[in-house]
Amino acid sequence: MRSKSCLVTGASSGIGFETALGLSRAGARVGIVGRSRERTEAAAARIRAAAGGPVDTFVADLSSQAETRRLADEVLALYPRLDLLVNNAGAIFDRRMVTVDGLERTWALDHLAYLQLTLALLDRLKASAPARIVNLSSAAHTRGRIALDDLNGERTFGGMKAYSQAKLGNLLFTYALGRRLEGSGVTVNAVHPGVVASGFAKNLNGPLGVAWGLMRPFLISTADGARTTLHVATAPELERISGRYFAKSRETTSSARSLDEAMQEQVWSVSLKQLSLTDAAAGGITPSLPPS
Repeated sequence: MRSKSCLVTGASSGIGFETALGLSRAGARVGIVGRSRERTEAAAARIRAAAGGPVDTFVADLSSQAETRRLADEVLALYPRLDLLVNNAGAIFDRRMVTVDGLERTWALDHLAYLQLTLALLDRLKASAPARIVNLSSAAHTRGRIALDDLNGERTFGGMKAYSQAKLGNLLFTYALGRRLEGSGVTVNAVHPGVVASGFAKNLNGPLGVAWGLMRPFLISTADGARTTLHVATAPELERISGRYFAKSRETTSSARSLDEAMQEQVWSVSLKQLSLTDAAAGGITPSLPPS
């Protein structure tokens, strides 16, 4: 990874921090994104002390479309090339919250931010090819259903339901983007990190929070949780592998719903609309519609 520039979102702690640390140890220049300037700077200092390489910090709340656009502009201004983007930031919430853009927060943070940031940086990734995009999904996607008529959770909302829907969205996006990137030199893959004892569920209270607390002693470490991401991000044999799903550092098959090409394209179109983007504006990539 020497001479390569990498960006990892949600990297002030947890899996994202361990991913950034692993990339830095491999010789990369790493940019880490967090919501808190203090925690992000502290994380960067720890990575520099452990790995000795250059670490850049970016601060943004990725549930906000304006902040995500600002982040992309800052990354493009600082990095003349970008070899790797790891969309890692995410959270689960046990009560419904709405973002500044009027969107349900889980969907906005865990799904739409992946799409918006990726498309904003896509031209730079293409210019740096061979380059890679890694999206953090979850085995929770197998429980997910895309409620196209209720993406804001106004009729029904549950924390795990919203999270599973967003993680399914990550896979649908990965597969739709993978088709569009064929021949570009940029790959995109999704990973399940495992069930990790990280802080991503710190917003949980009530029964879901209690259940998570009881499970925590049996969960894998954040370092182990970063292994699959690091494998997909760096393994030489995966340089041309795209549009796949990995768990335990091995390619695996995702749910039947995630493989539905018509749904992939529906979610792609709806997501662009929620971001006020068109295909023409989305990195210059055109629709790749499945056969009718």
